[in-house]
Amino acid sequence: MRQKFVAGNWKMHGSKASVEALMAGLIKQADQAGAAKIAVCPPSLYIDQVVTALRNAGCENIAVGAQNMTTEPDSGAFTGEVSARMLKDVGCEFVILGHSERRAMFAETNEVVAEKVKTALENDLTPILCIGETLAEREAGKLEAVISEQVEAVLSVVGIDAFAKIVIAYEPVWAIGTGKTASADQAQEVHAFIRGQLAKSNPQVAEKVVIQYGGSMKPVNAQELMAQPDIDGGLIGGASLKAEDFIAICQAAGA
Repeated sequence: MRQKFVAGNWKMHGSKASVEALMAGLIKQADQAGAAKIAVCPPSLYIDQVVTALRNAGCENIAVGAQNMTTEPDSGAFTGEVSARMLKDVGCEFVILGHSERRAMFAETNEVVAEKVKTALENDLTPILCIGETLAEREAGKLEAVISEQVEAVLSVVGIDAFAKIVIAYEPVWAIGTGKTASADQAQEVHAFIRGQLAKSNPQVAEKVVIQYGGSMKPVNAQELMAQPDIDGGLIGGASLKAEDFIAICQAAGA
């Protein structure tokens, strides 16, 4: 039985004051979140503030992740970058890699994402590997080809056994920040396809991989989505910036 996993991607939002307020709300309601595993992924500047707030409150059921990292594992002349070792040093357990915004806006290729996944694993960080298709790709009948290419790029670098330590987040790009959401059936169909792709290499590993849904999940649709057999949680964007909404989604994961 796969444990549901809900992670909040705060994206480029926040200030010291707003992070303090959000963390106070999350910590206050954390014991109401149910049985799902929970993580929050703030901008890198606020990771230490989040970790400190959790530690000072003795809150152990919320983990912390980052939103991106470089392929370089340690340190060096890479101005503006953050390494896996740095993320571990400040208390991260997870790192979001290959988010559609990174792929589209910052030209991250499947190959670059695969190298980042490899580096994360080598440094004891759990990658949240984002994959998904654009509306144009879906309408052109390329959904399965796009998903397959994204998965195979990582498989070719780290191998199937490594997926036992990888979380996958399926994000239909057309449903991110648009208010649109794939229906539960549409989402389940793609999640099952992803698991099937992995099963071709190792059915046992595929069955254990947590696959989150990352397309505008909200309290109103979370329970229906996560009731599907291959949807194991959510990578939450806008709703993760409101403590009540985020905890409600976590509760739906355990329902």
